[in-house]
Amino acid sequence: MDALRALPSVHQVLELAEAQALVTVHGRALVLFAVQRALDEERTTGTIADPAARMARIEALAGELRRPRLRPVINATGVVLHTNLGRAPMASAAAQAAANIAGRYSTLEFDPRTGRRGRRHDLVADLLRYLTGAEEAAVVNNCAAAVLLMLTALAKGKEVIVGRGELVEIGGGFRMPDVMRLSGARLVEVGTTNRTRAEDYAAAITPKTAAILKVHASNFQVVGFTESVEIEALARVARHQGVLLLHDLGSGSLLDTAAYGLAVEPRIQDSLRAGTDLLACSGDKLLGGPQAGLLLGRAEVVDRVMKHPLARAVRIDKLTLAALTATLDLYLTQSMA
Repeated sequence: MDALRALPSVHQVLELAEAQALVTVHGRALVLFAVQRALDEERTTGTIADPAARMARIEALAGELRRPRLRPVINATGVVLHTNLGRAPMASAAAQAAANIAGRYSTLEFDPRTGRRGRRHDLVADLLRYLTGAEEAAVVNNCAAAVLLMLTALAKGKEVIVGRGELVEIGGGFRMPDVMRLSGARLVEVGTTNRTRAEDYAAAITPKTAAILKVHASNFQVVGFTESVEIEALARVARHQGVLLLHDLGSGSLLDTAAYGLAVEPRIQDSLRAGTDLLACSGDKLLGGPQAGLLLGRAEVVDRVMKHPLARAVRIDKLTLAALTATLDLYLTQSMA
């Protein structure tokens, strides 16, 4: 206790020339916090630091709070679309578009042609319709949100049929059965882990069935004695039974990945052409844009989904919209660079 009598006051430390130099760099409030924290540490441990060590600790405390958390790195993992490293790097045009809009007012929800309020997802809807062939398009803040919104708006309180081999878990513990439960829809599993046929889906449809959900297994493969049902066949089952066909495409590509020496990935436009009523996919994986969730499909279905109250909770922000628009423009001009 006697040793603590030698502990200087906060005011005394703050008035030292070294502390004043830190104030110039970090501001008085932050240095004051660091001084208080350093002195509290000494008081708790009962060890009085020498002035140089104390000042070094104060500088470290202030510096740690100001340390950049999100920093650029070199991806040497061998995984190009690495979730932990930010997935796809955006094109320079997309990054510049976001920067240009960040510090200014914008037409985010204002239609200058009518002078009335607009819908933010309409800003990219025409581009997505052109590129994918969808009747209608909307965008939310990520693909997981798109899937949750899709299921909540279209199937809450009803049944959704999914092949057992497609009950996936992706990064961060995102499991399809959990998402289904949160949406209020009832999951109906069909088939087996390695083999599922069209007749399995057809046999599971009841008056309570809202949709069939096809989930793309983008992060794993089941090989060997396997069988799954392609979109065309599922579309025939769905149309015959009068239920919706939903497709969680995950990564989502507009290009033929095989042409670039990569494994074949299903394309967005191929799924829509095959008869999918509503498709959800990411904007920041194979598409190469910012984090976003795309909803593409029949106009009536997209409109139903975007009118649900949950749509506001997962809406896209202006920086993402700017970057996504610039990314899609590169596809329009076929100048993906």
